[in-house]
Amino acid sequence: MASVDIPADMEQVYGYPESLTPAYTHYCPGCTHGTIHRLIAEVLDELGVRENTIGIAPVGCSVLAYYYFDVDMAEAAHGRAPAMATGLKRVSPDKVVFTYQGDGDLASIGIAEIVYAANRGEMFTTIFVNNAIYGMTGGQMAPTTLPGQVTTSSPTGRDVETAGFPMRMAELLGSLPGAAYVTRQAVLDTRGIRRAKKAIKLAFQTQLDGLGFSMVEIISTCPTNWHLGPEDALDWAKEHMVAYFPLGDTKMSDGARALKEGK
Repeated sequence: MASVDIPADMEQVYGYPESLTPAYTHYCPGCTHGTIHRLIAEVLDELGVRENTIGIAPVGCSVLAYYYFDVDMAEAAHGRAPAMATGLKRVSPDKVVFTYQGDGDLASIGIAEIVYAANRGEMFTTIFVNNAIYGMTGGQMAPTTLPGQVTTSSPTGRDVETAGFPMRMAELLGSLPGAAYVTRQAVLDTRGIRRAKKAIKLAFQTQLDGLGFSMVEIISTCPTNWHLGPEDALDWAKEHMVAYFPLGDTKMSDGARALKEGK
């Protein structure tokens, strides 16, 4: 991204992150993937780790993340990003490694990979985008689809008697001893976006300090597959998703807590 000349009598207070490329977005109007990308990029810049970072994008709406992050990127098979991250971090422990995954990828076909990586305490960070639906492949029911929620594969709404209940991944991974920091945040308003950024930064700091596995689950929107406008999608997520997926930390080790408190 070309730099902008700032007059000598002015202070720049906002700019384009170096860790983002100047690519035009392919995401649908109102999709919050772009907001999450921006937060990750700002954190990488602030930590000064851009040149030492490897991101992993699997299949789903996140598959084209390598177009947007100006860091080394790798693409994994569907659900296998935690396995790839494990290998990359073990052979290059000095690198900052993160996976960027959606709910269909992480909580369905890749659930074994993420559970065992967290249980082993693998030293990488996962950014988990939860929009309660398969976004890229046609709007089918996902592991996080809410009870009664209509999708292309649950046209009468999710029936928990036959499909089970939505997976609360932050609670599941937070129960594992190898997880050092696990939290759920949302990017549905300004306050939530600020909290999400702080959580993302703490997750990467947890990795940098070698404390164990870290994950930030982020409640996101999918206006296209929810058949809602961008503003209505934000309201729907606040009313329905946050009620089922409560925000906040589900696991914080003593070391991560000390980082958060600035000790």
